[in-house]
Amino acid sequence: MSKKHVGQQPLMTLMSDFGDRDVYVGIMKGVIAQINARLTVVDLTHQIPPQDIAAARFSLMNAYPYFPVGTVHVAVVDPGVGSKRRAIAVKFAQGFLVGPDNGIFSGLLSQSPAIAAVELTNFNYWRTPQPSKTFHGRDIFAPVGANLASGVPLKQLGQEIDPESLVKLDIGECKQTTTGVVGCIQYIDHFGNLVSNIAGSYVQGKTWSVQVAGLIIPGCETYSDVNVGEIIALVGSHGWVEIAINSGNAHSKLQLDWQETLQVVLS
Repeated sequence: MSKKHVGQQPLMTLMSDFGDRDVYVGIMKGVIAQINARLTVVDLTHQIPPQDIAAARFSLMNAYPYFPVGTVHVAVVDPGVGSKRRAIAVKFAQGFLVGPDNGIFSGLLSQSPAIAAVELTNFNYWRTPQPSKTFHGRDIFAPVGANLASGVPLKQLGQEIDPESLVKLDIGECKQTTTGVVGCIQYIDHFGNLVSNIAGSYVQGKTWSVQVAGLIIPGCETYSDVNVGEIIALVGSHGWVEIAINSGNAHSKLQLDWQETLQVVLS
């Protein structure tokens, strides 16, 4: 029982692990269009590895600053779909978040804290009062996001909840030491670059290297600062220290995975 709205609309973004082989993403867009065909919908990505909440967390955290204030971000990487995990909508300074309460929003909210949050209990803004146990993206998150982007107030979408109660995904914290900073790998991108949770500000203007798995990797500025096939550490466009291989795949070669510990050494 979705409601239609008119007037100037903000953006919506969609992110999922649905891929592009099946019709799931297209179905979500169809549901959105049924509510408000004038909404602009941007696909952040639908290539998140299946059930990889950590990758979704990083991707949304990296993307949200580039969208206008008021953007509604719908994120569906939801291995707990149909269970007792909460479906939520959250207001933060730059817009709104809609999706499962499984830690997917915790990276973004660590940078821009939640102002208000609701559990999505008002089925008047769902596609159906009897949603599928396996496709809340279609039956709850897409229609709620479309209604929110069309002007429905957050408080009408469900029961208010304490933002402090939202699930946080623990990826570990980086810690300063007498010689540098200890952190871990928080994301592996399409190129196989190993993105750490150490902010680039720690190494700005300094001589530095990364120590991991018995290797000492020089800190540089561009991929081409080393020969093709050589390992390098640098600050990526996302602002985090990463490990890469010039024209190669660091993940495949080094066999390092999510949450692997590494250390930035300053000299």
